[in-house]
Amino acid sequence: METEVQEKVLDVLIVGGGPIGLACGIECKKAGLDYLIVEKGVLTNSLFNYPLNMTFFSTSDKLEMGGIPFMSISHKPTRNEALEYYRRVYTTWKLRVNLYEEVKTLSKKADLFEIITSKGSYLSRNLILATGFYDLPNLMHVPGEDLPKVTHYYKEPWPYIGQKVLVVGGANSAVDVALETWRKGAEVTMVLLGDSVDTNVKYWVRPDIENRIKEGSIKAFTNSKVVEIREKEVLIQTPEGVVAIENDFVLAMTGYVPNFALLDQLGVELSLDERRQPCYDQANQESNVPGVYLAGVVCGGLNTREFFIENSIVHAEQIVKDILRKK
Repeated sequence: METEVQEKVLDVLIVGGGPIGLACGIECKKAGLDYLIVEKGVLTNSLFNYPLNMTFFSTSDKLEMGGIPFMSISHKPTRNEALEYYRRVYTTWKLRVNLYEEVKTLSKKADLFEIITSKGSYLSRNLILATGFYDLPNLMHVPGEDLPKVTHYYKEPWPYIGQKVLVVGGANSAVDVALETWRKGAEVTMVLLGDSVDTNVKYWVRPDIENRIKEGSIKAFTNSKVVEIREKEVLIQTPEGVVAIENDFVLAMTGYVPNFALLDQLGVELSLDERRQPCYDQANQESNVPGVYLAGVVCGGLNTREFFIENSIVHAEQIVKDILRKK
């Protein structure tokens, strides 16, 4: 049975209810456009899935939008403070957001886009993809990765007290996880692709993890990678050969990837290099498909470190300005 498409045509449908999606909604509302934001999870779903004790790299003033001040106790806000702030943005601006509604298919018919979701369907003249990247983990593709003891998400350290924990990765999230679980009594081992943790690790954290590794409190296999995960051990390829270590939990902080499936459905072209960056005009954020705009970290493809909340908020204004120009 075919899904019945509603007759009303929106000016803009925004996929993603994170900070950048909300910023796009604010600009649409200011411009008098008929818009809707569709989010598959909770409001600012990516932030909700961050570790409970996470502190932002950015200062609170750089995360502000819609003329609403972001007040935080410390110079750099926490996850909870960000969740509360964007909730206030949502309620103050009375934004139209459908939560727990996942986009299934996107297609273009003539000059309109048809959006099929888990709860209904819509027609829109323009699409803004502000989907972020935190929903799809960057898999290691090794045997045993699907075991229950393996996770690509981390919330808090309490489940790992007294456990042998392997942390895969050397970026900010991996370093935070290693230090936090170690301080709560876990026996922590890290697997690093390079010869040290990443150079972009937060400057106030980097000395801490380097000293813990140097003193042997946290063991680290450098220039190494996981090759197999078993019930009670993990096999690691090191420069000296394959090493087996006892293990209770694997916390794979290997990063995340954009939702390329939605881009493919619309025919958005991707670069042929390893970045797989979507094709778009930096002046107005419009992709190679007329009427399809990209906002936020999705613009970077697999290079997820180029775009952040603070340097992507401007995308909303650029996009809406272009939509109004066409209209």
